[in-house]
Amino acid sequence: MARLSDTAQAQIIAICDRYNDEKTPLMMILSDIQKEYGYIPLEVQELVSDKTGIPVAEIYGVVTFYSFFSLKPKGKYIIGCCLGTACYVKGAQQIIDKFSDILGIKPGETTEDGLFTLDALRCLGACGIAPAVSINGKVYPKVEVNQVQGIIDELKGGAN
Repeated sequence: MARLSDTAQAQIIAICDRYNDEKTPLMMILSDIQKEYGYIPLEVQELVSDKTGIPVAEIYGVVTFYSFFSLKPKGKYIIGCCLGTACYVKGAQQIIDKFSDILGIKPGETTEDGLFTLDALRCLGACGIAPAVSINGKVYPKVEVNQVQGIIDELKGGAN
């Protein structure tokens, strides 16, 4: 989204307009934009600022504070490795390291082909099935290091 198309601008303005009557519309606006585009780059933040009067610095602060907002596009498959206490104790660090090695990216990054994003999560709330990995909302229970390549291969097979 280097330069926003006229269609994208109109859609973002429409999202802002939906919340004209709200006292504090920013989270709702950003959430809708994130759902629609998958990320919220600076150009979009500037447009939201122009439309709402909320300073860009405040919008940027919200986007960077909350982990569910992103400044960059995410991959088709968002792999979230839980590093909460239960998962960590059961080997989650080795699992995220294996994903990182195979995909050639660090947590928080996306592969060049746009297929995979790797995220370190604080807790999935799935302690009973630790270590857990979430991929686009599907939770993989009791993941072992030797399963990681198979999971990636399965996803690549479904990417066509």
